Amino acid sequence: MVNQPTVISTFAGCGGSSLGYQMAGFKELLAVEWDDNAVETFKLNFPDVPVYHGDIAKLTGTECMKLAEIKRRQLDVLDGSPPCQGFSTAGKRKWNDPRNSLFKEYARLLNELQPKVFVMENVTGMVKGCMKQAYLTIIKTLRECGYKAKGEVLNAMYFNVPQSRERVIIIGVREDLGIEPSHPKPWGKPIHFSLCPEIDDAPVPLKGVELERWDNIPQGGNWQNLPSRLVNGKAKYSNFHRKLSNSLPSYTVGKKEHYSSGRFYHPTQPRRISDKELLWVGSFPVGFLTVGNGKEIHKRIGNSVPPNLMKAIAEHIRNRILKQL
Repeated sequence: MVNQPTVISTFAGCGGSSLGYQMAGFKELLAVEWDDNAVETFKLNFPDVPVYHGDIAKLTGTECMKLAEIKRRQLDVLDGSPPCQGFSTAGKRKWNDPRNSLFKEYARLLNELQPKVFVMENVTGMVKGCMKQAYLTIIKTLRECGYKAKGEVLNAMYFNVPQSRERVIIIGVREDLGIEPSHPKPWGKPIHFSLCPEIDDAPVPLKGVELERWDNIPQGGNWQNLPSRLVNGKAKYSNFHRKLSNSLPSYTVGKKEHYSSGRFYHPTQPRRISDKELLWVGSFPVGFLTVGNGKEIHKRIGNSVPPNLMKAIAEHIRNRILKQL
């Protein structure tokens, strides 16, 4: 493709963001990821993209530019989704959580590479309650790298993703370019689970107490709909024993709910949703290749930015920001 805009993806995971940029016509010059399973999955789906498989803290800006074959200020977009567990409302939400410091490595590379635009994604927990000060510190740090930066909460379900998934998207534009950062507007109404295509990897039907739970939970319900005899001590959380609905988007796919701490039940069939259905819920194409067991697949999807959401962001950047240059 002529005049393809370029992107480097940090914290690339299995390639959710990368797929979004690819669909929007970008050329990915480098992916940075340390997790072995994520890297193996990424390489299966993006064999032509160079991968730095290691700790981002050990990747210098000079080495990054050498691997991507670019010079400073030449890159169009630096993308990144630093691990967010320390900000998540599901955790203890401590600013000094070591997992929160990884955004500093992203900011370091941003400062060294000086791309035209950056995109940083994180959980909404970073703008709520006690974490709001952390968010303001992050924005300040990114602006000090020489960027106009703006954050907005976007819900993936309005961008052709069959899942309600709110995320903070921070977009920055280098100050010397004189362009204000902006975000895409919603594409349309949410997609329901009933639109999921026929997929051939349906799990074994539920039986015993799991079948009883499925019978007692209405579509869109969870453990709170169960009689007390079917609720164990660990199940008293809203993300346990969830049944999807044919008239609503899926619940947010986290890292553990489907395979360990809870269940994503199929709305009309007495079974959990399958691995391929879970990929579809994440807006990954049916043909996306995966590695490992169901738990690993679920973790990859839970950690990813939905490709269709990133496609909307990338197209907006290409058409509303980069085309002005």
